Amino acid sequence: MRRGQLRDCFAGVGVKRLTAVDADPRRSNQHEIGTTRAMRSQFLGDANQQEFDVRYIWLGEGQDGLVWDGKATHYDARQQQAARTAEWRLYYPSNPVTEAMQEGDILFLARSRTGLLYFIVARQGSSSQQQFSWLFGLVPNGDAFVSREIADQGPELDFAARFILDAIGMEFEEPDADALDNLIGQFGMEFPKTAEFSNLARETMRTTKAEDNPDAALVAWISREEALFRRLERRIITARLKKGFGDQDGDINVDSFLQFSLGVQNRRKARMGQSLEHHLEAVFRAHKVAYVRNALTENNHRPDFLFPDEDTYRAAPSTGCARLTMLGAKSSCKERWRQVLAEAAKIPNKHLLTLEPGISEAQTSQMAQSGLQLVVPQPIQTSYTREQCAWLWTLDKFIHHLQTRAP
Repeated sequence: MRRGQLRDCFAGVGVKRLTAVDADPRRSNQHEIGTTRAMRSQFLGDANQQEFDVRYIWLGEGQDGLVWDGKATHYDARQQQAARTAEWRLYYPSNPVTEAMQEGDILFLARSRTGLLYFIVARQGSSSQQQFSWLFGLVPNGDAFVSREIADQGPELDFAARFILDAIGMEFEEPDADALDNLIGQFGMEFPKTAEFSNLARETMRTTKAEDNPDAALVAWISREEALFRRLERRIITARLKKGFGDQDGDINVDSFLQFSLGVQNRRKARMGQSLEHHLEAVFRAHKVAYVRNALTENNHRPDFLFPDEDTYRAAPSTGCARLTMLGAKSSCKERWRQVLAEAAKIPNKHLLTLEPGISEAQTSQMAQSGLQLVVPQPIQTSYTREQCAWLWTLDKFIHHLQTRAP
């Protein structure tokens, strides 16, 4: 299934480390950032006093981000000084995102194909920085912008890329929309249960075998289900928006709109985690691995997967036994990976599978020091550093680990 390219989303991008003058209004008379000749040629253009629509985004480590839609003006500060070299700057108004950014943060300035500027600020060394550096193929190099035009076809937007784009709210049409519509036609205008959607994703990819390559199969199934879900979601949301949110008096019911919007976001988050567990079950069944899902352990904890069974766990001494393994499954980690450490006290070394690309080296180091082994499907490991990949486990390696412990 064709998934589009990065060039379908962006025309160009630049990245830099923010200086005190860039980030702190007390150090500068203006809220502005200098741009380069290369950026004007690649994606900003050289129209003086051009006003852009801008989506300002601040992404912290393990925290919800900030988003603010506003404007910015690109101008030559020396236009009236013909004898001097041009000095182009991007002027931005104060807003919640620019107030949150600090000296040393990393700024990604990207222009979409629709002309919208994305002003993305991430903490230096954070997972967000690593993810966007991988996505755009750019790393900051000092205080000046490093930039590129995104004009080549490049690789398709895989699951990891779309995971990152979703963090900035970028929505786009599926290239194979008609084929997807045919598959979801049976659901009408209602969401099926997550397990039903997961089954459909696997059934429509019969040539994808978990027995042959569990890592590739898991990512392929998740990607197919995500595409199916977003297509059905678009249909249902469009119909609801056309209906409107007016009350009996014809006034806009803001509470009704907010409740609907919150429901959309909550459904996305809950469904992804559930679908990951459903597909992992299919992988374990294909490899004939004994497991229990959401078994009850100490203090009413329920790890996502316990191997091989509850009886073995209950019979084991408090120090555990070699046959026991547990696996947490989280589509994204952030700070939630620490929750896994408290589950299944008889198993000192935990395992956690995630679909999140490019988690920072600081975070993965903390995991290793806490006795947590991160499992990342092979296709997503390309977004991690070489040093991280040497430590990460693939799903295939985790299954082999289980099989060697089977009686």
